[in-house]
Amino acid sequence: MIIPAQFDAKTIENKWYDYWMKNNYFHSEPDQRTPYTIVIPPPNVTGVLHMGHMLNNTIQDVLIRRARLKGFNACWVPGTDHASIATEAKVVAKLKAEGIHKNDLTREEFLAHAWEWTDKYGGVILEQLKQLGCSCDWDRTKFTMDPDMSASVIRSFVDLYNKGLIYRGYRMVNWDPEAKTTLSDEEVIYEEQQGKLYYIQYKIEGSEDFLTIATTRPETIFGDSAICINPNDERFAHLKGKKAIVPICGRVIPIIEDDYVDIEFGTGCLKVTPAHDMNDKALGEKHNLEIIDIFNEDATMNSFGLHYQGQDRFVVREEIAKELGTIGALAKTETHLNKVGTSERTKAVIEPRLSDQWFLKMEDLVKPAIQSVLVAGEIKLHPARFNNTYAHWLNNIRDWNISRQLWWGQQIPAYFYGDGKEDFVVAENIEDALKLAREKTLNPKLETKDLKQDVDALDTWFSSWLWPMSVFGGIMNPESEDFKYYYPTNDLVTGPDILFFWVARMIIAGYEYTDKKPFTNVYLTGLVRDKQRRKMSKSLGNSPDPLDLIEKFGADGVRVGLLLSASAGNDIMFDEELCNQGKAFTNKIWNAFKLIKGWEVSETIPQPESSKVAIEWYEAKLQQTLLEIEDNFEKYRISEALMGIYKLVWDDFCSWFLEMIKPAYQQPIDSVTLAKAIAMLENNLKLLHPFMPFLTEEIWQILAERTTDEALIVSTWPEIKPFDSRLIADFENTMEVISGIRTIRKDKNIPFKDAIEFKIVNNDNTSAYFDSVVTKLGNLTSLEYVLDKVDGALSFRVKSNEYFIPITGNIDVQAEIAKLTAELVYTQGFLKSVQNKLANEKFVAGAPEKVLANERQKEADALAKMETIEHSLAGLK
Repeated sequence: MIIPAQFDAKTIENKWYDYWMKNNYFHSEPDQRTPYTIVIPPPNVTGVLHMGHMLNNTIQDVLIRRARLKGFNACWVPGTDHASIATEAKVVAKLKAEGIHKNDLTREEFLAHAWEWTDKYGGVILEQLKQLGCSCDWDRTKFTMDPDMSASVIRSFVDLYNKGLIYRGYRMVNWDPEAKTTLSDEEVIYEEQQGKLYYIQYKIEGSEDFLTIATTRPETIFGDSAICINPNDERFAHLKGKKAIVPICGRVIPIIEDDYVDIEFGTGCLKVTPAHDMNDKALGEKHNLEIIDIFNEDATMNSFGLHYQGQDRFVVREEIAKELGTIGALAKTETHLNKVGTSERTKAVIEPRLSDQWFLKMEDLVKPAIQSVLVAGEIKLHPARFNNTYAHWLNNIRDWNISRQLWWGQQIPAYFYGDGKEDFVVAENIEDALKLAREKTLNPKLETKDLKQDVDALDTWFSSWLWPMSVFGGIMNPESEDFKYYYPTNDLVTGPDILFFWVARMIIAGYEYTDKKPFTNVYLTGLVRDKQRRKMSKSLGNSPDPLDLIEKFGADGVRVGLLLSASAGNDIMFDEELCNQGKAFTNKIWNAFKLIKGWEVSETIPQPESSKVAIEWYEAKLQQTLLEIEDNFEKYRISEALMGIYKLVWDDFCSWFLEMIKPAYQQPIDSVTLAKAIAMLENNLKLLHPFMPFLTEEIWQILAERTTDEALIVSTWPEIKPFDSRLIADFENTMEVISGIRTIRKDKNIPFKDAIEFKIVNNDNTSAYFDSVVTKLGNLTSLEYVLDKVDGALSFRVKSNEYFIPITGNIDVQAEIAKLTAELVYTQGFLKSVQNKLANEKFVAGAPEKVLANERQKEADALAKMETIEHSLAGLK
């Protein structure tokens, strides 16, 4: 067949992905082989591919393809997450644009719109992953809202409730006024923001005195229940037992005493707003204060806000400051930098809010997860430095708020049969709930219509924490063949930003439900940043479209470009030049393949000694690299593994091996060497395949006729064999010798077609094993070992050996003498400067040993170089 001059990535990518899909290579079923399992970190169902996904999923594909080649039953489960807050927000925005408000819809009507949205946009990202070459088992694709997945979540809730681990409580929670739902502590991001500090004056009832209190939130005065002073603060002793008047609203509130107040901080007294501050709530409970909630669910003022009712909190803040100033109740304002909690999803400033929520007790649940990672080492985080982060989070864990005021998600399976807060039962369905309600109320006449299910949905993470189990049916049917075969999984690849949100919680759930770890290794990738170290994001406009990159550089080029700089846990400073480097590597391999296929072969000519030696060396080099690759994969140094293969293929195979075996111009190659060269290329393709699946499959299929059972994707990883390390060491020396010859040819303008003599003084007793290679690559008429230096010759050194090229008529002797003399003078000057430095006692006394050793090496090198130049000059005169 005619091999195209250029590698056509787009055509070849489509061809081979279709071929892999058609032949079901990605699908896995339990069998007698050892399983190797990865579950995908499920992206948001309505999301699209970004650079972080590209990196994360490329690493997963490398691991799964390598496992497949190593004979494991490789199973990579893909899927998507319903992403309650993000998806519901998109649906609400879409409806709003159509003039429809969520509050005007029933739950069922809203969910119909949500499913329509999901069906339209959901799964786009999975299709995009196919363009990257991801070899997921698409037959096993799961969605966290699939019926069986939702059933697993509900069963988990009921089980934990029945164990006494889930409870309902009236607590201060983080409220997202944009999404109109509560958030867990981990979903709140604290950001430093420039604001103001308002000094407000509260009049003392029955007098002209007043207290000054500093606050960043003057709008919350409508929720004030008390003013608190420290009982030991003599400045306020005269106010004990008195009352103060809240400005604007005129409400009279008590002045209470508590040593919680720091005498030295601020004005020494504080306003207590139990409904809107966690610490104030604790004070309120201790002193039996009134709780006044001043906000609607969207953080506008309610009726307690008086004439500000219906206005947004931030608008009110400015208006209230003006009014306080007008009535003389604002002493002053100052600029103030403070940390403000924002919603991870909507970026809205969160509000502390009291409400009834569902919580999961974490104190005991977390213990096996701490033990397995931090003590027993059953689960390993890569890099290990993340153990500290993991320990901090888990050792300081609080009960998990698992309820959300959303409709998109699994509805909490609690059924209320009365008006009281405790008038509920928990069950997997309404029929079971009815039985429990009848038992609890001793009322056999209760009907399903008398039960009302809790309107809240469960936190998305309460669904995804079951992911490694639920994708194999492990919650609903722990005895299923799939679950017993594929679980625990092997490797998890994800970002450190969800180490607690997802990774730790999956570990907690795994031990709770199976008493087993959910996976053995967690590979934590870094963030993809731009050259200015900024995190890539749509808002900054600094993130390239991954599909555009694939179009421009090919999927293989993009994969290589990303992974060459992607060491575990370290952020990537992404530059398109990396992808260009990957594309150049693709072209290099393609050209090497074309070169081999373009050679004419002879069955009769003998194998040259240089080719025999080259093959033995390259086989040893490949084995050495294979050991390094195995070690790097074992340590989850994926970037280093790729770099090892990159150097093997680019430097050792293309730059040296092919040159060593290449036949003379328009001459055939012997069949033995060609067969070995193809075998070496095939081994290279196997090593490259996990990283560059499309290019390697294309070359593999052209090299020979292959059945579907012989496709590269299901071939066998190269076998590790013993090798002679001396061959590799000796060839390092040989490369220097050949480079020396080439340098002299270049400097003296000796064309390569002109054969030259070569003589060696072998002071190092170096092996002559590669002399045939030196003869070929140096185009030597003869290679002779001599005892003494050769007069009238150009020379160079490699270690202690001296190499001589006798002068021919092509060299201008006088010009060469002038050039060497100038080089000698320069080297003498350089040596003098080094020796002066070493003669300086102050420098020698103060310099680190490493610096001194470097200077002494410079001295030795200069002396050796001068000796060689002087000898060359002596031979020319």
